[in-house]
Amino acid sequence: MSRLALYTFGVLKAPLADSAPLTRELHDSGEPVYREISGHPGYLGHAEAADRSQGTHFDLDWGAWGEFAVPGWYDKGRTAETTALATTLSLWTDLHSASDAVYTGLHREALNRRYDWFERSAHPNHAFWWVPDGVIPTWQDGVSRLEHLRDHGSTPHAFTFRTPFTPEAAR
Repeated sequence: MSRLALYTFGVLKAPLADSAPLTRELHDSGEPVYREISGHPGYLGHAEAADRSQGTHFDLDWGAWGEFAVPGWYDKGRTAETTALATTLSLWTDLHSASDAVYTGLHREALNRRYDWFERSAHPNHAFWWVPDGVIPTWQDGVSRLEHLRDHGSTPHAFTFRTPFTPEAAR
């Protein structure tokens, strides 16, 4: 049975270390959003640093989720003071469950504020793909799928909420 992988990526207007009120609001919203989503039907898990240590995304141990990676278009910092990105990598049972979790509740409220926190971009901000049962997608898989989506549009290899594909590659 296949499972659905979801990679999201956005470039922030300010570094994560910025103490400005908008950055703090983004930080403060994160934990409640993750808590709500993790209890959502169809949610299977998301990438978390193995040791939950402090540091940047780039120097954490992500365990089975692999070495942290970002799309080639990310051109901001990689240090604790300069990193300006928000990204997720998660697994779902199906597209309907993922859609419901993303577009309702606290996550929907956060989405409504995304332009307060994130730069607008011509690049896609999420990509889905199907993985076989037992496979854990890696950060590099997510980057590869997002870049493929940017270059080729929605295909069975990488797709969006608006143009989804089934595990059998049917639209």
